[in-house]
Amino acid sequence: MTQTPLRICLIMHSTRSDNLGVGALTVSEIEILRDIARDIGRGIAITVLDWKDARAPYVGGPDVTVIDMDGRMMRSPSGFLAIARRSDLVIDIGAGDSFADIYGGGRLKRMFVLKYLTHLARTPLVMAPQTVGPFTKGWSKTLARLSMRLCAVVASRDRLSTEAARALGCGGVIEASDVALRLPYDAPAPRVPGGPVKVGINVSGLLMGGGYTGRNEFGLTMDYPGLIRDLIRHFQNHPAGCEVHLVPHVIVRSGPMVGEDDYRASEALAAEFPGSVLAPAFDSPSEAKSYIAGLDFFMGARMHACIAAFSSGVPVVPMAYSRKFEGLFGTIGYARTVDCTTQSADTIRDAIVQGFEDRAELQAEAAAALARGREKLAVYEDALRALLARAA
Repeated sequence: MTQTPLRICLIMHSTRSDNLGVGALTVSEIEILRDIARDIGRGIAITVLDWKDARAPYVGGPDVTVIDMDGRMMRSPSGFLAIARRSDLVIDIGAGDSFADIYGGGRLKRMFVLKYLTHLARTPLVMAPQTVGPFTKGWSKTLARLSMRLCAVVASRDRLSTEAARALGCGGVIEASDVALRLPYDAPAPRVPGGPVKVGINVSGLLMGGGYTGRNEFGLTMDYPGLIRDLIRHFQNHPAGCEVHLVPHVIVRSGPMVGEDDYRASEALAAEFPGSVLAPAFDSPSEAKSYIAGLDFFMGARMHACIAAFSSGVPVVPMAYSRKFEGLFGTIGYARTVDCTTQSADTIRDAIVQGFEDRAELQAEAAAALARGREKLAVYEDALRALLARAA
């Protein structure tokens, strides 16, 4: 007799986000679920509820169905609530760092609607590893506390998030790590001896433009565009014979968010600095990671671009503009992050320059930290495996 596949619904994941970091979470989550399904000998049917977008999904397979979601679908009894009731499990990854009220109330309220409809459906809800908080308002703290207490699993991806969840009264938190450590990629071809030293710079279009509003709402204490230009000059003139690669990781082809586009920012810099290499406008997170894996050194202000380097063995200096960088990398013992909100451009430049000279040491430190990250992530995977085994 053929067994019915386990039905898993993914919310606050994306199959086509312009931000390849958000997409990396979805691709990695699906890889984890497929591994678990093989372990327990059951088929799976994954439904991803994704906000409508013109971009084609970069996640697929016979076990994956992508359903467009909007406000009407969220509110309709035959929409999300019905899907949640038919599911054996609902997994919410909060788009990585959206389970907080610092991004405005609209996004968080939509998240709470999905969470509480899942609770109403009496389907186990899993909070996959993500940033928790900060919550600064009474109503958001109350709803976050109640929802986490009703979840079957609550997983954070760093120590700061674990502390934030416990401060809200959620004691049973699994401290894992970012699921994108599991993002699949193609290993680079063996290097040709005597070739250039490939230095990758992920240029954030968001920070080049001064943030969402142009008014420096991230509170940078330095001139980010000036620092990026200084770093390009330094590595282009380095006696080691460096080849500078400008690597976008948020690629906005059209629409109101084009000001956040890394590709346009990188393209302008490539024209300004002849000899630099403009990386492609990648079609998927794994394609971006496969490119980054072929570099010799990397730096960037998009956290998941740095995770792609870190988890593929490329020495990296993350350039933080929020607590999530130090939360993630610091929790697993990788102490090479620089902070654009507290440090001067000279201090950051010196740390990156020194990191390049010490890149063999960085590579060894990253390998040890990656092993710790995978151990922590395995705790989440074990909890998910136990839930799915019970459902089976």
